[in-house]
Amino acid sequence: MPHAIVIGAGIGGLTAAAALHRRGWTVDLHERAASLDPAGSGLALGPNALRALDTIGAGDAVRRLAAMTGTGGIRRPDGTWLSRTSAEAAHARYGDPVVALHRADLVEVLTSRLPDGIVHLGSTATDAAPGGALTTTDARGRRTDLHADLVVAADGIRSAVRTALFPGHPPVRYTGMTAWRGLVTAPFPDAAPGETWGRGRVFGTVPLAGGRTYFYATARAPEGARADDERAELRRLFGGWHHPVPALLDAVSPGALLRNDVHDLPRPLPALHQGRIALLGDAAHPMTPNLGQGACQAIEDAVVLAHTAATGAPLSAYTAARLPRTTAVMRRSHRVAALTALSGRVPAAARDTAMRLAGLLGPTAVLRQADALFRWHPPA
Repeated sequence: MPHAIVIGAGIGGLTAAAALHRRGWTVDLHERAASLDPAGSGLALGPNALRALDTIGAGDAVRRLAAMTGTGGIRRPDGTWLSRTSAEAAHARYGDPVVALHRADLVEVLTSRLPDGIVHLGSTATDAAPGGALTTTDARGRRTDLHADLVVAADGIRSAVRTALFPGHPPVRYTGMTAWRGLVTAPFPDAAPGETWGRGRVFGTVPLAGGRTYFYATARAPEGARADDERAELRRLFGGWHHPVPALLDAVSPGALLRNDVHDLPRPLPALHQGRIALLGDAAHPMTPNLGQGACQAIEDAVVLAHTAATGAPLSAYTAARLPRTTAVMRRSHRVAALTALSGRVPAAARDTAMRLAGLLGPTAVLRQADALFRWHPPA
């Protein structure tokens, strides 16, 4: 049977390994971390990602974790709604819900689709060649030379494989925004799904299964800036915003807060492959989180790549199928990020007015903006 090596056990890498295994490939998955325990944060999977997960038999397991119901949308810091729609309207339009879940729950679903013995932890890819040759180094520094019919580089936003394949391409850049993520285990029934946009700041809330609430926040900051007390910093930035934002900040444990600067790729790659190596997810198209499509696009990449490999098509077919779409999503996400970064009083007010007028057209008009994302279907 053909053999694939997957580098990186994030969402994209796990999906690629499961999809290739399901298509009859032997797979080895190399992950530099010592365990598959993901950082404690949430993510959202749209109907496009759920259809992709159906191809590996994981879609229904994820749908059972759906928790978002009722009305949500975008608000001002005083609580005034700028645009509103509902989870039910989205489900009716796209035939599937938007499922928000804890990253660990998705990892568990994906790893359950893998055969025993294919995950190699503490194994870092240190070199890769387009011909399918790969060198890994374990925790003790021992090097191993490997070769595969297909190498899948899912090694994240600072992908060493991307740098090796495209050494002249611009690296990821800091967007000027830093992001916090937090998880509250106490129920917050009045935490509607959606975002609040201020001047250069965003606060988002996402109800999860099991009575948990995931929140995230972004604000302009110098690259690498950190606070001695990140919860106090969030209170300074968002403590005067509408309910339940201050209550969520009071309820979150300081140890349950994560902070990361936001980076993206300034220019799309010329291709998502070279030789026998294919890039996917953040290794292929790092983007801002403003559309909630990072994990979704990685999952799409994985099932399209598995389909390409199973049909015997060249990897140029994978690039042709994925590069235009991921480029469009990257650029659209960056445009939304630029809107949220507006900090001047007049530009922010003009943005809010335009959103409020668009919202007056009703939930269907709001949802139509997601058509290009959510109407995607995997290859038959």
